[in-house]
Amino acid sequence: MNHVNITRQSAMKELRDYVMIFIAMMSYAIGWSVFLLPNNITTGGMAGVSSIIYWGTGLPVQYTYFAINAALLLLALKILGLRFCMKTIYAVVVLTVAIAVSGSYYSGHLLADQPFMASIIGAVFCGCGVGLGLANNGSTGGTDIIAAVINKYRDISLGRVIMICDVVIITSSYLVLKDWERVIYGYVVLYVTAFCIDQVVNSARSSVQFFIISDKYAEIGNRINREPHRGCTVIDAQGFYSGKPMKMLFVLAKRRQSEMIFRIINDVDPHAFVSQSAVIGVYGEGFDHFKVRTRKAKD
Repeated sequence: MNHVNITRQSAMKELRDYVMIFIAMMSYAIGWSVFLLPNNITTGGMAGVSSIIYWGTGLPVQYTYFAINAALLLLALKILGLRFCMKTIYAVVVLTVAIAVSGSYYSGHLLADQPFMASIIGAVFCGCGVGLGLANNGSTGGTDIIAAVINKYRDISLGRVIMICDVVIITSSYLVLKDWERVIYGYVVLYVTAFCIDQVVNSARSSVQFFIISDKYAEIGNRINREPHRGCTVIDAQGFYSGKPMKMLFVLAKRRQSEMIFRIINDVDPHAFVSQSAVIGVYGEGFDHFKVRTRKAKD
């Protein structure tokens, strides 16, 4: 029975990831095709490369974007494996279709006389889209794939590779636009996009910790185990003033589960003493994985 429940939970998590990646790519498509592309404002990644080719040759961005990513994904499949690429392939296909559909049904030119506002709003849509995709184990491909491949063979951080690629791509837009002002707007897009990605990813993965003091600690702990499916640690404590021994629950959970935990505590013991605080990172079963690079032994 437990195996069936675990399988069902895994399937639901996978389905949720694909739904959220779909929403993320819709957000990215709006930012790119509605606000940035019509206003000749470039962005980083393969979206930026596709935009530059479009301005220079008139070739629709969805063709270039899909072709470049298809080639990179074939390389990634060989080097990084299918597991890395599955959701990225899905994201690339969804974004390609979304761009093609938006190009067919929308030909407007929002904020044509306010390029700075267009760059900000477009970057927010793109950044939230990328962040939501990353938080659900997907990506838009492009420089993410290049960075992952380089990182596999060289001790260079993913962020540094992506940043270098994006700066080069945005600067290259001058070759077709002949306008440094548009290049500067591209740098604005790069900064705002990175900021939004950090906010979305960190908020989706942020965790909280609870210290719960209650005579009904066992019932509270059992409810927390069953409903938000979070483990509890029982700590032997003692009141300093009263000298009375007591039990204290220590709980780590995702921020979105806080309301459920408070509801459980209130249902079982409204007079419980509770401390909640945010934590920078939680690693282990049910949370993030350790990101430690092991040193290779020297001969």
